[in-house]
Amino acid sequence: MITIFTDGASRNNPGPAGWGAIILKNDTVTELGGREDNSTNNRMELLGVISALESVKDEHEVTIYTDSAYVVSGITRWVIGWKKNKWITSTKEEVLNKDLWERLILAKEHKIIDWRLIKGHSGTPANERCDVIATSFADGKNPVLYHGSKERYGVDISVIESKSSNRLFGDPPKRRKQKAYSYVSSVDGVVLIHKTWEECKARVHGVNAKYKKSTSPAYEEEIIKEFS
Repeated sequence: MITIFTDGASRNNPGPAGWGAIILKNDTVTELGGREDNSTNNRMELLGVISALESVKDEHEVTIYTDSAYVVSGITRWVIGWKKNKWITSTKEEVLNKDLWERLILAKEHKIIDWRLIKGHSGTPANERCDVIATSFADGKNPVLYHGSKERYGVDISVIESKSSNRLFGDPPKRRKQKAYSYVSSVDGVVLIHKTWEECKARVHGVNAKYKKSTSPAYEEEIIKEFS
């Protein structure tokens, strides 16, 4: 059994970007990471998973932990329809990131994968470490990547999953009364994430825009996908 943690980051989305991954195989831990000068958060999330799976050449059972609902929803549900429709969406446009979705489909061949969606920045040490790797590369730094025994690895690799941690689809109940996680806006096709309503309001006021409140990282990803 192999366990993989991944994360992606993009400054300004799109902008300088990076991805990070941790691969646990037998008693060995391997960290991976990389950078692109101009890319999106979704592409980095995909590239982290792809790079980790491509490094595992043999047939294996794999558990993947990611905080990207976009990745999990896409590979477990959306790609089925995309492939049937020759990679054209319901709005008659080409599927975004088609090149990476096709790579991911190939990378997961001959593997039994258990996809686990976890909440980002919620105290899962391995997920936090992947975020550090991804953001370091995005910032033009070259973090030291670990390869060695689990015993000597300085990061807790345990995962505490809540009952709702693998919630992929649908709206949480009574969303309007829930505390905002973020606000997502789209103006002229450019999607931005805002931490406060005032920041979002300042961008969308008086212009032709779309905007929504998210109540979780998973729902934030859904809105970004919808607006994209």
